[in-house]
Amino acid sequence: MPLIDHHDAVLFDLDGVLYAGPEAIDGAPEAVRSIKQRQLRCAFVTNNASRSAEQIAAHLRELGIDAQASEVFGSAPAGVRLMRQHVPPPARILVTGSQALRQLVSEAGYTVVHSAQDRPYAVIQGFEPTLGWTDLAEAAYAINAGAAWFATNLDRNVPREHGIAPANGALVEAIHFATGTRPRAAGKPEPVMFTQAAEALAAQNPLVIGDRLDTDILGGNRAGCTTALVLTGSTSRAEAETATGDQKPDWIITSLQDLFTETTGTHDE
Repeated sequence: MPLIDHHDAVLFDLDGVLYAGPEAIDGAPEAVRSIKQRQLRCAFVTNNASRSAEQIAAHLRELGIDAQASEVFGSAPAGVRLMRQHVPPPARILVTGSQALRQLVSEAGYTVVHSAQDRPYAVIQGFEPTLGWTDLAEAAYAINAGAAWFATNLDRNVPREHGIAPANGALVEAIHFATGTRPRAAGKPEPVMFTQAAEALAAQNPLVIGDRLDTDILGGNRAGCTTALVLTGSTSRAEAETATGDQKPDWIITSLQDLFTETTGTHDE
């Protein structure tokens, strides 16, 4: 029996699984279409905090992948929820990230500021490819002055159309070097987004598919899901086969097409 037929829903990572930068990964739109034709529900669980759920869903549709904003579970909302547990609105918040993250912070009732000179009570940091030294420096100034620090996620790198590039975790490290502190972080590998997605789909036996051991697989395993590592993104087969503990995937598949074949890749007992 194909691997896909053992599950009632699929929770997809995005970068390295369905697309790399602006382009779809070969076979990804067809795979999602086949899954939905089997009457399985899908969710898209991503650590990318640079775009809103609506923008992510629109990008997927442009690539031929049927997706709605309600199916997208991102680290930006998770980061704002984490911050709210420690910092109540309407505190002043310096957003080191995208306009989408800035909008979420504002909608949560916070006062968004743009400089350390505005004496923010906290800094929230999410991935945004246009961030520069000045943005990171403002965050460092605020944190060194006593501001609390939150990160949407700690991914060290991200697959792009030209290869592997630095992600939010790499930029977090730059601020860490300037401040000697670490942020409280949301997003994968915390299990919350996976459990929220499974509950939203009313899934009893979801399959988590990702390309990273330290976020997708670790987070999926922590959420109690079956996990499949697909070799179209950040992780090599050698790295996948030598993974241990909670970073060890249940399945290793070469591509999403392996979901539909009788021989579905490598299964680690």
